[in-house]
Amino acid sequence: MIKIYDTMTRSLREFMPIHKNTVNMYVCGPTVYNYIHIGNARSAVAFDTIRRYFEYRGYKVNYISNFTDVDDKIIKAAAQAGMTTKELSDKFIAAFMKDVAALAVKPATENPRVIDYMDEIIDFVQVLVDKGFAYEASGDVYFRVRKSKNYAALANKTLEELEIGASGRVDTESELKEDPLDFALWKSAKAGEISWDSPWGKGRPGWHIECSVMATTILGDTIDIHGGGADLEFPHHTNEIAQSEAKTGQPFANYWMHNGFVNVNDEKMSKSLGNFVTVHDLLKTVDGQVLRFFLATQHYRKPINFTDKAIRDADINLKYLKNTYTLSVGAAADKEALTKFEADFAAAMDDDFNTANGITVIFEMAKWINSGNYDSTVKEAFAKMLEVFGIVFEEEVLDADIEKLIEERQAARANKDFATADRIRDELAAQGIKLLDTKDGVRWTRD
Repeated sequence: MIKIYDTMTRSLREFMPIHKNTVNMYVCGPTVYNYIHIGNARSAVAFDTIRRYFEYRGYKVNYISNFTDVDDKIIKAAAQAGMTTKELSDKFIAAFMKDVAALAVKPATENPRVIDYMDEIIDFVQVLVDKGFAYEASGDVYFRVRKSKNYAALANKTLEELEIGASGRVDTESELKEDPLDFALWKSAKAGEISWDSPWGKGRPGWHIECSVMATTILGDTIDIHGGGADLEFPHHTNEIAQSEAKTGQPFANYWMHNGFVNVNDEKMSKSLGNFVTVHDLLKTVDGQVLRFFLATQHYRKPINFTDKAIRDADINLKYLKNTYTLSVGAAADKEALTKFEADFAAAMDDDFNTANGITVIFEMAKWINSGNYDSTVKEAFAKMLEVFGIVFEEEVLDADIEKLIEERQAARANKDFATADRIRDELAAQGIKLLDTKDGVRWTRD
């Protein structure tokens, strides 16, 4: 029984899918105006790990993650680069796909782009206008927050708290609004900006409306899980809920999940502090699988601290698991012990995808394997657990010369010619081959 910490209720809840054995999951993706940073990567890896565990437990997962390719930041960056907004978005979508592939993030079932859903966005906004939840003002369209039920419950805020935050704000947009709390669904076009025709004149969508439209169009009015970074709880996800439920009259998502922030050397990552780390640059010096291991083995809701030491430790631990996995299989292992490892792993991961405890079980299993408990059944179970963390090791293939040397060493040991046996061991070690003499025979790993 999988339990999920639901941000909306601030509680652990048993997962009950809308459709049996199927998970419909929408995770907010990046705004594609630059290379993704390690915080974006943390979210991608966290929800990919959650997806993989659902699949490990036998669910089919429809995993949707969008690209925001219409945005103020994109328009500004494209102008500075002398590119169209589509050219810029295409460039950084390709970069995103390359970066997350290096982190072993599985391709989404679908990656919708805003520009492909403009008709649906306009229709969605028109419904809100027709129902009295939205209004037009000088070509802009705003959502009436006070008509929304339990607005900002996701962020655990009240309207009074929000009013204090909005008080004193004076700008052109504020002057057009009926209420300072209202937010934009559609923005009128400015000179030189990309725009689309609409019932309210030329313009483009507000940020929040995009995900509501793409999620409900692809997955239906109510989805199982909506996820993203903790920074999206308010206002993005809060506004998604308000506008989606105003249109459909149905709950937007049954479970809300948010991953924690990434710090760099115990400081909040920011450009002003000079500790802003892009995955594009990081992958030049750090192996993608090592970075994935570091990100995936921390509980998704907790903050994570990126340091050089943390990456070195991840590298060492990953090599240990690889050396364990690539051991040659031996005699039949204790099936009862294997069953317990599998049960312990499921118990850890069923508890809100507690990857920290899950990886502890895997290391305990690795220790057991290294003590001589490794047959094909154990190897298969071990591989499936590792795959939840995005870890897939290729099978090592020894060439004929190395196989011959191992056979010669075994023959020398049988003849008590230990000098020859030691010489061959040293020769193999020089080639990165480490031999392990166990009760089930010789095993090897490659450094």
